[in-house]
Amino acid sequence: MTPQGTLTRLQGSDAPGGPADSRYAPLFEPLRIGPVTAPNRFYQVPHCTGMGWLRPQMLAEMRAVKAEGGWGVVNTEYCSIHPTSDDLPYPSASLWDDDDIRFQAAMTEKVHAAGALAGVELWHGGARATNLYSREVGLDVSSIPNLSGEPYQTRPMDLQDIRAFRQWHREAALRAREAEFDIVYVYATHGYLLANFLSPVRNRRSDEYGGSAANRLRLLREVIEETKEAVGERCAVAVRFSVDAGGGADGEPREGHLREAFESLAELPDLWDLNIADYSYEMGVSRFVEQGALEPYVAFAKSVTSKPVVSVGRFTSPDAMLSQIKRGVVDLIGAARPSIADPFLPRKIKEGKLEAIRECIGCNVCYTGDGKSVPIRCTQNPTMGEEWRRGWHPERIAGKRSDSSVLIVGAGPAGLEAARALGERGYSVALAEAERVLGGRVTREAALPGLSEWARVRDYREQQLLGMTGVEIYRESRLSAADVLAFGADHVALALGARWRADGAGRSSGAPIEGLGAPAERVFTPDDIMAGRLPEGRVLLYDDDEYYMGGVLAEKLAREGREVIFATPGDCVSAYGAYTVEQGRTQARLLELGVELRCAQELRAFSEEGALLACAYSGREQRLACDSLLLVTARLPNDSLHAELQEAIAAGAGGTPKTLTKIGDCNAPAIIAAAVYAGHRFARELEEPETPLRRDRGRPNGLQS
Repeated sequence: MTPQGTLTRLQGSDAPGGPADSRYAPLFEPLRIGPVTAPNRFYQVPHCTGMGWLRPQMLAEMRAVKAEGGWGVVNTEYCSIHPTSDDLPYPSASLWDDDDIRFQAAMTEKVHAAGALAGVELWHGGARATNLYSREVGLDVSSIPNLSGEPYQTRPMDLQDIRAFRQWHREAALRAREAEFDIVYVYATHGYLLANFLSPVRNRRSDEYGGSAANRLRLLREVIEETKEAVGERCAVAVRFSVDAGGGADGEPREGHLREAFESLAELPDLWDLNIADYSYEMGVSRFVEQGALEPYVAFAKSVTSKPVVSVGRFTSPDAMLSQIKRGVVDLIGAARPSIADPFLPRKIKEGKLEAIRECIGCNVCYTGDGKSVPIRCTQNPTMGEEWRRGWHPERIAGKRSDSSVLIVGAGPAGLEAARALGERGYSVALAEAERVLGGRVTREAALPGLSEWARVRDYREQQLLGMTGVEIYRESRLSAADVLAFGADHVALALGARWRADGAGRSSGAPIEGLGAPAERVFTPDDIMAGRLPEGRVLLYDDDEYYMGGVLAEKLAREGREVIFATPGDCVSAYGAYTVEQGRTQARLLELGVELRCAQELRAFSEEGALLACAYSGREQRLACDSLLLVTARLPNDSLHAELQEAIAAGAGGTPKTLTKIGDCNAPAIIAAAVYAGHRFARELEEPETPLRRDRGRPNGLQS
């Protein structure tokens, strides 16, 4: 392995020759899409980035890296066509005017340079657009309350509004062509404007755009035809569309008006990008949804249309992808999350480097960037979103600056990633882990219900370390301060993780709960559960963390036969899960398992008589009979070794390293993605000159250099 990375620098989609394993040849066959040709079957579908028109340079570089990595088609996120479709604070792409052409062309130029096609998803949000920035009155098929929760309603579109919308869409398509896009989308799903015209529930119009199925379909048909007339000679026209009416159980499609609409339009566009009504299933976390889950919904499509079909399924297995193509389920492998976790996934398949694939774990941390209006991030890929502003590349890293040695104490997600990246740079690395099994919190959490795919964070890094001669792994090696100093490493990184608190201090309380008077053997933390120490009897789980851990542990205990009461200061179960599209499914799962839910309740005390809860709003108290208490509140960094080392160094002990650094949860407890990022950043920046974080402030008169 060279310091410059594991892959040769061939241009992504232009890399000559067939795949190293001929079995995967169908994945690399070109495919005609209207007037353009995709170089292979790897298709990055439109997905949000938290960048949009606000951060065009970050966006262009991120998409460019995917094209370099072999994705044959690389699309934008949803791209607003007009100020009446403004989604701030969530930053979409935009083609409102000619100034936007320059920003979009920055992406298409980079994508084309790598040999891929560039696509744009033209979007009008209708009642889902907030228009908080533009302050334009919203438009939709009827007067609909804002579907994003804002206290506004749309104006019902009259015929003049419909003609204006058609013109806006056409003009945006022409701008897309001028920006050198190869594929132009008509977006008719996910509850946006065109989908609402199709809906027999939303569309109660009595004119030629409402009533019969043909009338409800009229606007979509017109927009497709007009987009083809405007740009179809040079650009392929794709339609993003749901073929499921919704309301059925997972994996059980319900045919209805959308299936009929698809059949009516089957041969009209150049490409169908198919999805389903339930976004929590289409975009589901691995805890609830398996790879390839949309197949039952979309498998019929190729019997209806001769046009290429693409759909998603969080595909990470090359064999699963190949099966989809060979069985005729789809023509192109659609991917958002797998392309985020590993932008070079196609290249690695082509070069026969399957062991080097960073498989998506399905945690949906990537999606939080959209909900939080910040640049996208990824648990598996710490370079995601940092391509432009930090200059990080997922497969290339600068060589070492010196022959310095590095000792990393702790082989959790931060320690493993630091060791992997430093080994790739060419440093001599010793990785010491107190346990026999590597992975730290990842290994423990992956054993909980539904989280088994999270072990990929450990498995990928451990696999990469096996091939690095400069990295030594010391298992079952718990080091003291004296041991660390005696090792004599030039640089020491402590990645010792964190432990869950047992005193009740958390997000809402801010301090230990004084009323915890029960015997210690009746008070539990997530660490106890993951170590196999389970509570007995009626268990109160108090979740003041409000992410996945409380819900997962409640599920585990319920399946173990415990009677569980789930109390949280939040208004719902696992509130942060709304950003990862799992909150609703988590709450539904607990209700199905018979878990008693007590939301908006703060824990005041716990004793042998039970628990004392208080309403988070009124303060009204209530007693609750329970035998055990499981606290899911906050964590404490395992930083005592750092303090001991600092004390020894201050006292003049020998073996003092040049640098002593805490990374990951040992420094600041957070999510696994933050730990991986911290480990990667430590490795990238070791012995490098400090560089300021670049800020993407695209200028009205041109991009920054």
